[in-house]
This record gives sequence, structure tokens and C-alpha cells, in this order.
Amino acid sequence: MKIAATFIELDTGEGISIHDITDDVRVAVSQAGVSHGFVTVTSQHTTTAISINEFEERLLDDVKQFLSDLIPADKHYLHNDIELRDCPPDEPENAHSHLAVMLLGSSEVVALTEGELVLGQYQSVMLYELDGPRRRKVSVQVCGV
Repeated sequence: MKIAATFIELDTGEGISIHDITDDVRVAVSQAGVSHGFVTVTSQHTTTAISINEFEERLLDDVKQFLSDLIPADKHYLHNDIELRDCPPDEPENAHSHLAVMLLGSSEVVALTEGELVLGQYQSVMLYELDGPRRRKVSVQVCGV
């Protein structure tokens, strides 16, 4: 069995932004030289999520609205009481972002067959920025033969 690990880095947009990283994952798989196995894609941050869904503009707007309605940024959260926490004074009030990651998840595993990601016709691997803009890092580990 072969194992190869790498990272994807990207700059994200303001607030909630959604980024299709499927092509970056495909490059990592190609460079790993694995034809059959799986790839694990994991966010390295507690306020970004990884999920598989359709990367379609109107759906992306729906997702942003859904998350904003479900977990409003302007609601009072204990995590946002910065003065009561042991953290830097410039720490953002981002409890809503942490909660959204709990719903979306921080990683995905995708099967590989003949060196290709096994995804459905409309499926993409996406990074959900929930507290941007920021520079983000995603780990990609490819395992197989």
C-alpha cells in the first residue's frame, strides 16, 4: 500500500464563502500515483468545513442563507465573550462558525478507482469558509495501490 500526503492552501472570501477544491484534490491524487484506494480531505481549521455537494451558484447562495438563518452571527454565544476567555484580544467573535462546522463536518473520504475520484455527476469536494477572509490549509492523504 502506498500513502502520500500533501496540503492545499487557499485564500477565502468574506464571511461564508464556498470553494470547489475538487481539481486540487485530483492533482494530489495524480501526483500520488495511486490507482485504487481512497483519499481523505481534512480541514486544518475549526471554522472551515469540508463537504461534498453540488457546486452550483444558486445552491451556494441557499447554503449561505440556510447557515445564516440557522446559526445567526449576531446571536449571543458564550464563546464570543472574549473578555472572559484566555485568548488574544483580537480574537474574532466566531462561535457561529464553530457551530456550523459541527453540522457540515471537517473531512470527507472519497474512493479512488483507476486513479479517479469516485464522485457522482454533480458532486464536488468543497471547502466552506465560515469565518473569512483567511488563508486556509487542507490536508489531503491518498492511500492505496
